[in-house]
Amino acid sequence: MRRPLVAGNWKMNGSRATIKALLDGIKQGIGAVAKAEVVVCAPYIYLPDVAAQLAGSPVAWGAQNLSTEASGAFTGEIAASMLQDFQCRYVIVGHSERRALYGESDAVVAKKFAVARAAGLVPILCVGETLDEREQGVTEQVVARQLQAVIELEGIAALADGVIAYEPVWAIGTGKTASPEQAQDVHAFIRRSLAAVDGAVADKVQILYGGSMNAANAASLLAQADIDGGLIGGASLKAEDFLTICRAAN
Repeated sequence: MRRPLVAGNWKMNGSRATIKALLDGIKQGIGAVAKAEVVVCAPYIYLPDVAAQLAGSPVAWGAQNLSTEASGAFTGEIAASMLQDFQCRYVIVGHSERRALYGESDAVVAKKFAVARAAGLVPILCVGETLDEREQGVTEQVVARQLQAVIELEGIAALADGVIAYEPVWAIGTGKTASPEQAQDVHAFIRRSLAAVDGAVADKVQILYGGSMNAANAASLLAQADIDGGLIGGASLKAEDFLTICRAAN
């Protein structure tokens, strides 16, 4: 039985004051949602504060990105070892915003997955199609290509050490959400594709939905057989909304 996982992606939002208040609210309410695994992915600069505030709580923390390099002349980059210094457990790799805005290719994302895994971090691998790709009917081809880049570099067994997040790009920050049936179709395709190569990996890997999941639609999405949790954007910035999703994940 896969444990539900709810991961908050704060993106470039927050201040020391608002983050403290947010985490206070999550910590106060988390006792009722302990069955679900809960993680927050904070901007790099706030990781020390997050680590200190969440120490000893059931909530894990992680980062939103990492470098493919271990160290060196890479101004502005953050290495996996630096994340380890602040006890990060998770790191998001290949988010659609990184792919679209910063030109991260499937090969670069696969390398980040490998670097995170080698460092003992749990990579949350984002895959998903744009609106144009969905309208062209190539959703499955796009998702398969993105997954295959990691499989070719690391082998399919490596996916069991990570998490997959399906994020239809057209449903991120737009207020649009894939219907539960649309989301389930893609999640089932992902699991079926993995099962064709390694059934044990397919059974184990958590597949999250990452397209504008919120307090209102979480229960219907999470009721689907192959949706194991959510990668939450805007709703993760409000403690009660985030906790509502966590409760639904139970």
